[in-house]
Amino acid sequence: MPQSKDITEDFMEGDERFPQLHDLLNSYAFAGNAFTDTVETPGPALQAYVRQALRTPGLLDEVIGEIDDLLQVGLFSDEIADDVDILPHIEPQEGCTVEQCLEVARAHLERIRNGGAYQHSDVPQTDWEWRKQFPELGHLLAGYFHQDFSRFYASHREAIDDYFTGNPPEMFTQAAEEIRSFTELLTSDSELDQAAQILGLQVYPPEDVPLRRWLQDLQGILQHHPHP
Repeated sequence: MPQSKDITEDFMEGDERFPQLHDLLNSYAFAGNAFTDTVETPGPALQAYVRQALRTPGLLDEVIGEIDDLLQVGLFSDEIADDVDILPHIEPQEGCTVEQCLEVARAHLERIRNGGAYQHSDVPQTDWEWRKQFPELGHLLAGYFHQDFSRFYASHREAIDDYFTGNPPEMFTQAAEEIRSFTELLTSDSELDQAAQILGLQVYPPEDVPLRRWLQDLQGILQHHPHP
């Protein structure tokens, strides 16, 4: 049976006041759980968030607006206490407050929104970025090919059948497209293996089947699975 989603994902699906800020802070959480930006240069977590946010028009506007909302109301205001409590708690740099760190991040986001430079990369650079760019592939690998695989499944095909049973057809299409993009992005088999582990794969393919071929076979199975 699949593993449950992280609790932060459940909050993200509700009526959260700061969903994009939550996503931004998750990027910091996956990259050491601390703010690393300077006034001059955005750190790896912020760069990763920017690369992913720019894939969806309007997200930079949203996260900037949410930072403004939080700073205007006040981090410790009772009005937003419940909303702040569910945000990842990221450590500020020595001598700085969380609010000051958010102001630095906001300034970089504003600059980039207005056409400023940022670190371009087609290949994700942090664990958070891999999972953000390939969410459904991550769900499939981490949820069905995890460390407890042998407790629930007698074969890889049984795990895949369970995935088909427990998810809607549109997710199969998304997973297949993400596998295509994932395998095309990484031409090195060692990098493919490392990235698959970041996405949650803890069970290797059947004996004598290379990971790349197994993923491509899985892509075909997902594409041709009959829809109800």
